[in-house]
Amino acid sequence: MPFAGLASPLAGKPMAGPLRVGLVGCGGRGTGAAMQALNADKEVILWSVGDLFADRLESSLSGLKENFGDRVQIPEERRFVGFDAYKKVIEQVDVILFATPPAFRPMHLAAAIEADLHVFCEKPIAVDAHGVRSVLATAKLAQEKGLSLASGFCWRAANGHRAIYNKVHQGGIGDVRHVYGTYLGGGLWYKKRQENWTDMEYQLRNWLYYTAISGDHIAEQAVHSVDKIMWAKNDVPPVSCTAIGGREVRTEEKWGNIYDHFGVMYEWADGSMGHLQCRQQNGAHSENLDRILGSNGVAYVDGWAGKFIIKGDTPWQYDGPGNNMYQTEHDELFASIRSGGAMNQGQDMAHSTLAALMGRMSAYTGQRITWEQALNSEERLTPDKWEFGPGLPAPISKPGQTKFL
Repeated sequence: MPFAGLASPLAGKPMAGPLRVGLVGCGGRGTGAAMQALNADKEVILWSVGDLFADRLESSLSGLKENFGDRVQIPEERRFVGFDAYKKVIEQVDVILFATPPAFRPMHLAAAIEADLHVFCEKPIAVDAHGVRSVLATAKLAQEKGLSLASGFCWRAANGHRAIYNKVHQGGIGDVRHVYGTYLGGGLWYKKRQENWTDMEYQLRNWLYYTAISGDHIAEQAVHSVDKIMWAKNDVPPVSCTAIGGREVRTEEKWGNIYDHFGVMYEWADGSMGHLQCRQQNGAHSENLDRILGSNGVAYVDGWAGKFIIKGDTPWQYDGPGNNMYQTEHDELFASIRSGGAMNQGQDMAHSTLAALMGRMSAYTGQRITWEQALNSEERLTPDKWEFGPGLPAPISKPGQTKFL
């Protein structure tokens, strides 16, 4: 069977024939992304996979093979484990899917675009401003090369969300004056330490709980709500933010050094504001809602319930079809690859990530942080070299004492 070939000579041009897809990061989200890629285009073949851990890789492949048969063609020589697995997968494929912990995404993205691959990358795209700046440069390079770069900000691919945000952008509630988003949820999984794990492996197996690997839950999870605040403001960055946060429930050492709640107030140059509340605390009220307050009305967005309503001078309610937003992300990515009309979501996904990190910076330090301060922050959480052995430093930030870098 002939293959389309590596993307280098074809970047920015229509691609016909089978497409070899690589997956790096074989957890639940990565496995889901591979399934959606395979469903998006009948000539997609999962060709190579990589992960830090062999057990996760094999578990993912087992389920994919069961569902897609010979479209998952991955012998042992195209299965890669370890910190450099991404480099080896990149050498094998036309399109690559990244669903690793966020700390790895800047270097993975840079390598993939340098190699002329089309990319799907899960959110967020970095854990510090150093990584954000790297991704902004990578996104610019992808644009110059005519490569598609799609993000995992999935709500932007949901029909109901697209419809109501389009109404907002068309003036359906007048001037946007305030955006209020909540991501109030419970705790997530935890992996009990095994005797043969080094400190680094233990942290990576429980990556959610270490700021240097996940960015904290405001960036790893609630970034979806931050992204919708940015979306409501036409992706114009805020001027500044002031935030609070802390560890009220998850105080044991096993929970690493992240907070379990945040509250952030964003301010824009036009005087409008955005407010985020997020938490991961069991037994508390849960919701994931967005409220966009305009000069002539209010837009109510309840993605979990599928309700999208505008109340005010021009009432409106979405009554169209729903969709699988995760699938739509990949349908549109592969359509862009086939047509040669590259899609590039790199700047928006970098800015939404930075807005979440900006809130974390403010909460950790207790200071008002400007967009320019956040973008130019000298904080660098990721090591120069990743290797198993000692773990990463994990100090618990204390507002008023922790310094902004």
